[in-house]
Amino acid sequence: MAYDADLAERVRELVAPERGVEEKRMFGGLAFLINGNMAVAVSSKGGLMVRVPPEETAAYLSREHVGPMIMAGRETRGWLRVSADGLGTKRQLSPWVARGVDYAKSLPAK
Repeated sequence: MAYDADLAERVRELVAPERGVEEKRMFGGLAFLINGNMAVAVSSKGGLMVRVPPEETAAYLSREHVGPMIMAGRETRGWLRVSADGLGTKRQLSPWVARGVDYAKSLPAK
């Protein structure tokens, strides 16, 4: 399954004002990096992968439309999956993109 091009365009519009933005095809989806650090990715499995501080992962998992990111059969702390059902409007999407961007900006540039 290819990633959702419409969702990618919506994310692109939200990250456009940021400095150091780069897009890369990764994991079958489209990742948005800030200064070399992945912030969010439009997933080939649908929805959005969002990078958050690892210590905040558990708190976000209680929210509607949010689940853990599983890689190689293991939950990945510091990453969330937000389903497409929770991203339908700009009001829903913007805070998730902002969380990912803010965390990526807090990391040392690569």
